[in-house]
Amino acid sequence: MYQTHKSIKVRAKKRKMRNYQTILNNGETLPIMGMGTYSGENDRETTETAIRTAIKMGYRHFDTAKIYGSEVAVGNALRRAIHDGLVEREDIHITSKLWSSDHHDPVDALQQTLRRLGMEYIDMYLVHWPVALKAWVDYPIPAEEDFEELDMENTWSGMERCLEMGLCRSIGVSNFSSTKIQHLLDFACVTPVVNQVEMHPMWRQRKLRSICREYGIHVSAYSPLGGPGNAWGTTNVVDHPIIKSIAQKHNATPAQVALRWGLCQGSSVIVKSFNMGRMKENMGALNLKLDEWDLIDINKMEERKIMRGEWLSNHTTSPYRTIQELWDDEI
Repeated sequence: MYQTHKSIKVRAKKRKMRNYQTILNNGETLPIMGMGTYSGENDRETTETAIRTAIKMGYRHFDTAKIYGSEVAVGNALRRAIHDGLVEREDIHITSKLWSSDHHDPVDALQQTLRRLGMEYIDMYLVHWPVALKAWVDYPIPAEEDFEELDMENTWSGMERCLEMGLCRSIGVSNFSSTKIQHLLDFACVTPVVNQVEMHPMWRQRKLRSICREYGIHVSAYSPLGGPGNAWGTTNVVDHPIIKSIAQKHNATPAQVALRWGLCQGSSVIVKSFNMGRMKENMGALNLKLDEWDLIDINKMEERKIMRGEWLSNHTTSPYRTIQELWDDEI
């Protein structure tokens, strides 16, 4: 069969991108470099432009959520890219999340997400937080009166129905401690494929990674650079002397070193940047090699969790009186 030069190049590019994927416990694949789409200002045009640029750079994993306010922009950008022939739907991985006010009906929540995205299905649907809020709470930081009793068994049953109905290809969780993972597995018919959590060289999640590995659950790292640019984030990771020294040694950037560290742990990384230069820089981490001594030095770095979730604990209505209870003392 006659093959054009263009078709050969397209297939070669696809083969290269497959090298940057991991296989989940249900046989689905996940691109290990993801693009986060949370935007505080919720600028739809900026988000769409950034996603189109990201596709041209090789990004294939796009992470959104109802509470991010970016689902419409993500859907618009991806549908347009597919229409224009930049990418095919089966080569894109879309992750979204069940917001805490939708625990009572994950199926309806995901159907609304699909309408906002303009998609027939998403690749992965995650429980955003192990917290249930009242139905009208469409803002990220709840008031004391906004909490409801959490029935995770009922929530997970709804997530499994989403899977059965073909609304998503995989289901998972986010911000779950080792203890909460083990509790979920006590009643889950379907093991989560992913636990998306904060993870970077200054919060290495050693215990959680071990537990997830035991059950075949992939750990996906959000804020793999420490969240610089976010109101709650910090530059402590990329400014750390050890990270800077390793970057200089390999003629790389501190961000690339931090991302490569996460990839070396077998995790995928979700990086949020709409800046073209930084987006390209982040992709460069895929080609960086760290040696054994680099990893040993990084393991010497002090640890402190940045996204602590203080607003999800209180002494009256939350199921968690303290953040230690929220994270089951893994903090």
